[in-house]
Amino acid sequence: MKYGMLSLGLILATACMSSQASTQASQVTAKASSQYAKTKYPIVFSHGMAGFIRIGTDQFGMDYWYQILPDLARNGANVWATRVSPFNSSEVRGEQLLQQVQEITAITGAKKVNLIGHSHGGPTIRYVAGVAPQYVASLTGIGAPHKGSPVADLILAAEGTIIENPLVGTVNFVSKAITWAQGLDPKSFPHDALAGGKSLTLAGSAAFNQKFPLGMPTTACDEGKAVDGGIYNYTFTGTGTVTNILDPDSALKVTSLLIDKGKNNDGLVSQCSARFGKTIRDNYNWNHLDEVNMVLGLKNVFAPDPVDVYRQHANRLKLQGL
Repeated sequence: MKYGMLSLGLILATACMSSQASTQASQVTAKASSQYAKTKYPIVFSHGMAGFIRIGTDQFGMDYWYQILPDLARNGANVWATRVSPFNSSEVRGEQLLQQVQEITAITGAKKVNLIGHSHGGPTIRYVAGVAPQYVASLTGIGAPHKGSPVADLILAAEGTIIENPLVGTVNFVSKAITWAQGLDPKSFPHDALAGGKSLTLAGSAAFNQKFPLGMPTTACDEGKAVDGGIYNYTFTGTGTVTNILDPDSALKVTSLLIDKGKNNDGLVSQCSARFGKTIRDNYNWNHLDEVNMVLGLKNVFAPDPVDVYRQHANRLKLQGL
């Protein structure tokens, strides 16, 4: 992406956030029954590509972080869900998230936040740490393509072909529909499927990592620094694909075949690409959507409950004084 286009995107993102700021970050509250997950700093969640906070009604809706955030709140956490463009570059999404982080710190009085990002949310939170580290206590990437995904490269192969315009138009329409389904004006977010795809290609991710190396491994498939620049860094991910035959996300088995010959990946992201900071665990029997307890909590009956894993991670942050 050319620098001028990126600058324009950041300006548009910031302008959108200025007019819609109060609607983007949502605090999740519940009556606390314990202090197990009560961290020093708020825990702020950032969704992945095509993500959302909640779509639909209370009776007939779906949460991106299904049951995870309310459980954290019941265990004492000050927890927030953020909302960025479903499809756009890591930089544009990062600018949107940064403004919400500033908003959350202003509301809560906290000096910093603990950022958790799933999938494209991983590079998104790393952008915030790169440009405004003073706001960040910790970063946790979950199934995040820090080194890119071959799936993105395959999709981007359509660029310059006869199917580029229809494909980009369709994805941008989906991006607007996701925004609309959350009760928001689609014009409140910039939608750019091509920029989003390029961010997650192998080359796009490599360029991003050169600009924002904090917490990144220096070898092909190793861990990064657990603490880098005073910021604590963690990751966890899955390596399952078909984890429950009743779960529609079993379709990820198809995309998994594009990565490491179908091995060592969650359907979209490989173990090596997901590694960042200290690895908590990188072989959960979860696929890419199980990592956020979708769809509606369906998973392998013998796999760990994601709700439990996130609660334990919040306690980990608490014990680190974060």
